[in-house]
Amino acid sequence: MTVTLTLRARLRELPVAAAAMACLLSFVAFWMAQRAANVTMLDLSVYRAEGETVLAGGDLYAMRATSANLPTTYPPFAALLFTPLTLLGVPEMRTLATAGNLLLLLALVHLSLRLVGRDRPGTALWVAAVLVWCEPVWTTLRYGQINLLIAVAVLWDLTRRENNRWAGVGIGLATAVKLTPGLFVVLLLVVGVARARAGGWRRGWHPWLRQAATATGVFLGVTVASAVVLPYDSRRFWTEMIFETSRVGRKEETANQSLNGVLARLLHTTDPGVWWLLAAVVVGVAGITVAVLAALRDDRPVAVVACATTALLVSPISWSHHWVWCVPMLILLATRVRPAWTAAAALVFASFALWWVPHAPAPVRLELDQNGWQMLLSGLYTLVGLSLLAAFGVRHRRAGQAVANE
Repeated sequence: MTVTLTLRARLRELPVAAAAMACLLSFVAFWMAQRAANVTMLDLSVYRAEGETVLAGGDLYAMRATSANLPTTYPPFAALLFTPLTLLGVPEMRTLATAGNLLLLLALVHLSLRLVGRDRPGTALWVAAVLVWCEPVWTTLRYGQINLLIAVAVLWDLTRRENNRWAGVGIGLATAVKLTPGLFVVLLLVVGVARARAGGWRRGWHPWLRQAATATGVFLGVTVASAVVLPYDSRRFWTEMIFETSRVGRKEETANQSLNGVLARLLHTTDPGVWWLLAAVVVGVAGITVAVLAALRDDRPVAVVACATTALLVSPISWSHHWVWCVPMLILLATRVRPAWTAAAALVFASFALWWVPHAPAPVRLELDQNGWQMLLSGLYTLVGLSLLAAFGVRHRRAGQAVANE
């Protein structure tokens, strides 16, 4: 009997061991490919320069770093978080960042599977082995970006038990580093108020409302603390820099996969102006409505992915590496739609198609002269995002009509 149980246990471990080996081999191949491509990790170098500037008492938003002359774009709290990078040499920093991001990808896949209720032993390893080759993940590691960390912090909150006292902390910290996760606070707030009103406020704060309050409190707390440590930089960011989106980059760049970028290329202009504002308002309202309706129907996976997609679409600039949210997006699609649709969406993110069109660094503006096919290729992420929100909206409208007809 003991021998039989031991044999069964070992047989169950075989798929997990195979998944671990496949994931390890894929990650090693990825690491070697990145080194062969001579990735520069420019953004990581900027983070390190921000930490050095803070420690030296310099002007954070006058700083320029790397051969690309890149400025600081995040709130002061982010610069304070980057100060430990100054303790490392550049080679050690790059190695640690690559290893850390690969582990964060595993965490993101694990949390995404938990979100859709498909977290099985070994599954995250198989999925991570494949998704590490998606363009948003590749580009995140190429630049040494923090997108995976932001996504993990948000999903960590949204996959906790509703009564978890720490739920909301991750979103609050993520918003203090990078403002776009703040849309998740709006989602939590609206759903929490709607649920609380439906219950007549008799049961006290709804968990989603409590999470919204926690996220807001954490955001305000670390932002105020940063202002105490860096008063001049904080005043400059919240009164000046926050409105200067040009510091982040050119709107028409192919890498900009937001509505703003697509409209800039479509209209052959460096600033779509009111057209982007109108599109952002319409898509923003529609997207958050879809997310709220999904949450009210207890469809948390759709609510989370719809909210993330909306934030990416309406942001003035959403670089292709910001779309690491394709990880939970693809995992959700794999559980809800036909394999062909999932494969098509995966092909968009794995094909690197947006880089097949003419593009060049400043001051050259090749993106302003794209033809129809080139515009299509350089707007694929945005088209996938809009299609996804539309599909979610239609699905939940049909579900609502079905309930009304019963």
